[in-house]
This record gives sequence, structure tokens and C-alpha cells, in this order.
Amino acid sequence: MALSELNRRRLETLKRNRRGYWSLWIFLVLFILSLFAEFIANDKPVFIQYDGNTYYPIFKVYAETEFDGEFAAEADYTDPYIQDLINEKGSMIWPLIRFAHDTIDFDVEGSPPTPPSSRHWLGTDDQGRDVLARVIYGFRISVLFGLLLTLLSTVIGVAAGAVQGYFGGMLDLIAQRFIEIWQGLPVLYLLIIMASVIKPSFFTLLFLMTLFGWTSLVGVVRAEFLRARNFEYVRAARALGVNDVTIMVRHTLPNAMVATVTFMPFILSGSVTTLTGLDFLGLGLPPGSPSLGELLKQGRDNLHAPWLGLTGFFVLAVMLSLLVFVGEAVRDALDPRKTFHQHSAA
Repeated sequence: MALSELNRRRLETLKRNRRGYWSLWIFLVLFILSLFAEFIANDKPVFIQYDGNTYYPIFKVYAETEFDGEFAAEADYTDPYIQDLINEKGSMIWPLIRFAHDTIDFDVEGSPPTPPSSRHWLGTDDQGRDVLARVIYGFRISVLFGLLLTLLSTVIGVAAGAVQGYFGGMLDLIAQRFIEIWQGLPVLYLLIIMASVIKPSFFTLLFLMTLFGWTSLVGVVRAEFLRARNFEYVRAARALGVNDVTIMVRHTLPNAMVATVTFMPFILSGSVTTLTGLDFLGLGLPPGSPSLGELLKQGRDNLHAPWLGLTGFFVLAVMLSLLVFVGEAVRDALDPRKTFHQHSAA
């Protein structure tokens, strides 16, 4: 589908911002790679060829007896005995990193946490788990959590702001007072209370953070709808009998989407930071989950192992920097003053 002239100019403006454009590609590559974390860091082979049959341990559980073992339990592919059985009649293809995020290396030299080595490129944490594997899985969880939280908050915030701005009046007045009270609530204290009552998980955290994070876009969308509802084409559509929902979605919403899309990368970075902060405080994901905040917490608790804190800091710093650079590029691309000024100058 061909791009309109306006969107083509916006895309060219985005490409001119080299820092933001390459940050977008770097972030996308890192995120896509993290989606295949099981193929990059795992304590199970990606593929097994044994006695003329093929096996895919990442997708399916196989018992030891499948490889002429002794037990009907799931095969432990890190066990040299199982590896010898498979290698006698076949072969295995291992991931690049032979440790999953929860794999405890009992053969590590010294007591955990251990420094970086050829076996563990970024060292191990205080439980003997590979730090690089946990970074890959933790990056995926952080970005997915941030994307879902951003999407849900955007949908709810845009809907609330659209209703307020379009109808105005007493509805807008009451809604604004409610939002002011809602934004004034001590979110951290409420999360601490809820975490002691509700068992924390990915989706409960997502629900709780959406409950308090949807107000970030209401003001921007409300202002756009307040301005656009008095445009001539909106009045004409209303005079022709077009219903309010159609006018809001088809005629008024596109004006608000520019500001919405501009803020979304910054909301995403804020969502990632929120999850990291909750994990650092012990109020986030369940214990044992791969998390950048939990890695930072280990760095604080193990000052004699600086690779833990430094790894968490640099990963988080790079991730947030990329998102901020992307946000700046998107903001410039959607700014009509810069878009038309650059093209008129060209």
C-alpha cells in the first residue's frame, strides 16, 4: 500500500534523525532476538537426532526411556550419562548458551556469584545461574510488559480523554476531578498493600499498573478533542446526523493520534522503569523470575560481585536510551513544523 504524501514526509524526517532511526533498528533487532530466547539460552538441545528419529526438546518433554535411559521422568540433558546415551546413536544441536534463566550450574568453580569466564560470559548470580541467560529472558519480559502496559494504558486513556473532550460540560468537569484524585493516590503504598494480599504475577502486575497508569494520556487527548470538536467539518457531520461515535472515531481521533503516538515511546520506557523498580524493591514478579530489577538488587546485595550491578545498569541504560532516542525521532517526525520546514528547505 502506497504511503500518502504526508506520511512519506514523516518517514523521511524520521530517517534524517540518524540517532533515532538506528536506535529503532537496534531495539527491534534486540527485541526480536529476545523473543527466541529459548533458542539462544537453554539447558535443552534445540534438536536431537537419535536412532533415526528426530526430537525437539524445546517444544516437547521427552522421558529418559526415549533414549534408552532408566527412568520415565523427563530427561536431564545436562547429565553426562544422558548425553553419552544420545551421542552413541545420534547427535544434538545445542543453543549458543547452554543455560536457561533458571538453570543452576552445580559445576561452577568456586562459590556463587562467580566472575565472568569462558563458561559464563557475564558470570553467575548468587544462586549459580547464568547472568547472560537471565539478561536475555529479563529483557524480553521487561519489553513485553512495557508494550502491553503501554497498549492498555493508551487505549483506556485515549477513550477517556476522547469522551471528556468531545462532550465537555459537566461530564468533563466530574471526570477531571476524579482523575486529579486518582493521580494523587500514593501508588507505591497501594502496590505494597496489594502485593501482600494478591500473589504477584505478570498479569496481576499488569492489571495493577494499568489501573494507575491510564491517566498519562488523558490530558493530551482531551485537549485535542476540545479543540477539534469545534472544527467546521465536525459541525457539518453533526448537522448531517452522523452519530457521535462515528464523528469521534473517524473525524476527531486522527487529530489526537499524532500526540498519542508521540508520547508512546516515553510511556514504554516509563513502564519498563516501573517494572524494574518494583522488582528491585521485591514487589514485582514472583521470586526466581528473570528480571533486570532483580539483577540490580543482587548487585546491591553483593558488592563484592560488581559484574552483577554493572550488567543490570548497562542493559537498562542501553534499553532506555534507545527508547528515548526513538521517542525523540518520532516526535520530530510528527511535528508539522519540522516536517514541512525541512522539505521546503530541501
